[in-house]
Amino acid sequence: MTELPARRLLLVHAHPDDESINNGATMAKYAAEGARVTLVTCTLGERGEVIPPELGHLGGAALGEYRLRELRGAMGELGVDDFRLLGGAGRYADSGMMGLPDNDDPACFWQADLDEAAGYLVEVILEVRPQVVVTYDDNGGYGHPDHIQAHRVAMRAVELAADAGWRIPKVYWNRVPRRVAEDAFARLRDDLPALPFAKPASVEDVPGVVDEERVTAEVDGTAYTAAKAAAMRAHATQIEVAEPYFALSNELAQPVFTTEYYELVGAERPRTRETDLFAGTGVEEAS
Repeated sequence: MTELPARRLLLVHAHPDDESINNGATMAKYAAEGARVTLVTCTLGERGEVIPPELGHLGGAALGEYRLRELRGAMGELGVDDFRLLGGAGRYADSGMMGLPDNDDPACFWQADLDEAAGYLVEVILEVRPQVVVTYDDNGGYGHPDHIQAHRVAMRAVELAADAGWRIPKVYWNRVPRRVAEDAFARLRDDLPALPFAKPASVEDVPGVVDEERVTAEVDGTAYTAAKAAAMRAHATQIEVAEPYFALSNELAQPVFTTEYYELVGAERPRTRETDLFAGTGVEEAS
């Protein structure tokens, strides 16, 4: 069996592009340092809204196939070569936004049996044996059904993997400190006249915004700003980037965060804010 790198990080996301927006700098940093970075994406985002007019004809399976190609490009920019689709390509379909009839499609991720879906993730966990798992909070960051389900699947898989013999030392949820978001939006409002976006989003539009005390870790990814921006640009159907800002299909500008923030859950909270997600696992200095 091939020997695993000392540090192993697993991220669980709902759609292609979520990983680059939320964790692109973190992924690029750890990949460059020699850690094994594994991404599991739960759907192909077949119901995403397409930004470029020339790609507006894409939808359903065709859009899913296109977004998978975008994901490959984004992972190339981040230096990550281990990325997978939960249960294999097409196993779970995009559920659409909360409250739409799409949520009732028996093939969609929102309707997935929790233990079955978690079982697919456990297979990955037992192969990769990560010390760190990153996913969303119980609201999926902003209430999207696929994000909520990704959270549920990830947390259930952590439990099942422990029963199967691999206990994951650290689980983090994606966060952004409210103060950091407010400061970034103040700069955005000053810069808006020079940007190709109509108006700014609000702080509350940023997934995972919480008060400062909830944040237990921050990863300085400023050295990987270009990689994160390039990965986001690779998801051209979903994201328009004008550094240091971006917009989704709603055309509302948001900051690109290159220091990325996390909340440790299910374990004793550290006394001071961590700067390494592997802190306390025994492999902090591995490379």
